[in-house]
Amino acid sequence: MYAARLTHGPVELAFTDRHGGVSGAPFDSLNLSWSGGDDPGAMAENHRLLMDDFAPGDGVQRLAELGQVHGSDVLRVGPAGPRHDIHGHLHGIGDGLVTTEPGVTLSVRAADCVPVLLADVGAGVIGACHCGRPGVVAGIVPATVAAMRELGASSVTAWLGPHVCGACYEVPRSMQHEVTAVEPATAATTSWGTPSLDVGAGVRAQLERDGVEVVDVSRCTRESPDLFSYRREGKRSGRQAGLVRMTP
Repeated sequence: MYAARLTHGPVELAFTDRHGGVSGAPFDSLNLSWSGGDDPGAMAENHRLLMDDFAPGDGVQRLAELGQVHGSDVLRVGPAGPRHDIHGHLHGIGDGLVTTEPGVTLSVRAADCVPVLLADVGAGVIGACHCGRPGVVAGIVPATVAAMRELGASSVTAWLGPHVCGACYEVPRSMQHEVTAVEPATAATTSWGTPSLDVGAGVRAQLERDGVEVVDVSRCTRESPDLFSYRREGKRSGRQAGLVRMTP
């Protein structure tokens, strides 16, 4: 169920893998998407199974998710935060979430993009964001850090989850130039010698420029059969998730 699970004081974090759910092939088995052709009942059951294990007693009613759009919008989850949708999840459009509310699980989905989980234990602020190639250009990572600091965070730690590596993420040279013009740290070359992007390196550079301590627990999604990868599987790919919560 987990590619990595960690604790940081009262903060609990996890990055899921593709095992331990009920979805059938080709989405087998812990597909945490809400779209893409999988059975809706299976996707709902996958979320229930995950929350029963990650945050027993909280249930999906305390799970905050987003409709992700590869942008730079960050939503604050609080007493007057996004409304609940028909699944019981907090609903909104964007790519970052922040909260000071204990017991709320923030979740972002990915299948090659970088899931980033953040926390300032002393300030009682957590965050999560989803960052792919467009997100590096749009600045979702610094936007999420800024939103946390507006809530009082000062000493932020970030954890980078599984994502496609620079040796596997081939792109046209023109696209590479567009991204590296914004974030030079993304420049890379595939293992077969063609232009590529290292989105993880770009995320790390953006975090470090903002004074954030970075903990990398990633591995390459394209190279790891235990993980979903859009680069490897295309539209047949499910989604894994990064989750973070402060214990009540």
